Formats: sequence, C-alpha cells, structure tokens
Amino acid sequence: MSNASAPKLLSSTNPQIPKGDGNEPVQAYIAAMPDWKSTIGRRIDTLVEQVFPTVRKAVKWNTPLYGKEDGWFLAMYCYKKYVQITFMQGTSLTPVPPVTSKVEGIRYLNIHEDDQLDEAQLTDWIRQASKLPGKKL
Repeated sequence: MSNASAPKLLSSTNPQIPKGDGNEPVQAYIAAMPDWKSTIGRRIDTLVEQVFPTVRKAVKWNTPLYGKEDGWFLAMYCYKKYVQITFMQGTSLTPVPPVTSKVEGIRYLNIHEDDQLDEAQLTDWIRQASKLPGKKL
C-alpha cells in the first residue's frame, strides 16, 4: 500500500478504516496499525481464528469486531501507547480481564510495546468470550 493510499491515523494512532463486513476490512485495519501494534493485531486475529474458526469479522467505528450470529464478543483498538482488547462480556470471564470500563459488563486488556503477551490467558479469555452471548452494537 503506498503512502498516498494508506489509511489516515487518528490522533490516538487508530487507523481510520471504512466500515465493512468480513475479513478484508479487518486485515486492512491490522496492516494499517502503526509499528509494533500491527504485530500484536495479527497475533490477536490469529488467536481468535484458532479458537473460533467460524468467527464473524467486521470493522465499524474504526474498530475491528469479532463475533458470531448473536453479536460481538471482542474488539480491538489502537491508542498511542497500547493496543486495547475489549471483551464485551468481560465481567463474566474468569479471571476477569484487568481493566475496568464505565460500560456495564465490558472489561479490557491493554497491551503495551514491552509487555509479554500471555497467550495462554488471552486464548482462554477468547474461548470463554466466544461461548457467551454476543453483544449487538
């Protein structure tokens, strides 16, 4: 992708990607994630596909969403210093993901550049989240 056609990054460094359903817009988002964040984005995407091969994907509001027929269970967003994973039913996961939300039920995992990603825990949370009712957005 040339710089002229590269997606604009918002002030948070989140890629500005057109809304769309399916894998293609999610992969465009991941490719546009700056620096080390795209590596994290690819890893999250791979883990979700491994845990839930029939996952439904979309980009809405510049955010990749992962779900199933009844709604969304996970989202991803870039901030300047971290990538945030949103668990739509996070308070129902065990253990509960570490970062609270003002929105009832939602919990976050923030991944910073130098963090060691606990893939076993993340995979377990994805597995648990995929079995819970999805959220309609």
